[in-house]
Amino acid sequence: MEQGSIERDIHVDASPEVVFEVVSQPEHMREWWPDDARFEPVAGAPGELVWRNGETGETTTVALAVVEVDPPKRFSFRWCFTDADRSGQSLFVTFDLVPSGAGTLVRMTETGFREMGWEIAVLEEQYRDHETGWDHYIRRLGTYVARLVATS
Repeated sequence: MEQGSIERDIHVDASPEVVFEVVSQPEHMREWWPDDARFEPVAGAPGELVWRNGETGETTTVALAVVEVDPPKRFSFRWCFTDADRSGQSLFVTFDLVPSGAGTLVRMTETGFREMGWEIAVLEEQYRDHETGWDHYIRRLGTYVARLVATS
């Protein structure tokens, strides 16, 4: 297993402008990915993503830092930092949006796994967890965009 990067593509029937809002605005992101998202979509802005365990009610909060905001083409951020002040190693997520027919090709890429300094067993587990997670959430992204476009 290579564990260098994860890439997922999905085609959605919406313009890049609409999709950009969905991947870069916390109020939209909450609808398809975390239970809560708090950040300003401005390069350099700090923020956090929060997930709630439906069974226990416990929350997991993950720090992020917005890296690039280039509407309607690209939104990227760093997350899963190895230290509390966001200066250590982190994973890097990019959403590239490419016009495709009447819709948009969304390409999500997550990199940085090998650079995290994890032992091999932790690296493999984290990589598998993120692969599974993105499989689930990219489908939810497509469903949310379809619902959003249908109601507008």
